[in-house]
Amino acid sequence: QVQLVESGGGLVQAGGSLRLSCAVSGRTFSSYVMGWFRQASGKEREFVGAIGASGSTTRYADSVKGRFTISRDNAKNTVYLQMNSLKPEDTAIYYCAADLFPRYGLTARLDEYDYWGQGTQVTVSS
Repeated sequence: QVQLVESGGGLVQAGGSLRLSCAVSGRTFSSYVMGWFRQASGKEREFVGAIGASGSTTRYADSVKGRFTISRDNAKNTVYLQMNSLKPEDTAIYYCAADLFPRYGLTARLDEYDYWGQGTQVTVSS
């Protein structure tokens, strides 16, 4: 069983920054592809970005490219989402997810991720 716990959400003004963390249990964390997703009220969950097992490769949604950065520390079993230049439209619940058996690399497909965290709320005020 793999457990994921997000933290770091909160309320921030437009243009501000937040750093989300996702702590992951599991002895083989360093082999997982990790993804970040978000779900705004009344909308479907959408892909934000993903990072490869070693941390050397990343992929981002166009909506966050250049503003968000994903990183990971395999020694701490933790993945991060640094969010800069936040906009009101970034308001959502943010989820991290683990793909234990990556078949499609840094996939944006929700159904490829095996475990999910409970989510953390990010609210960006204008």
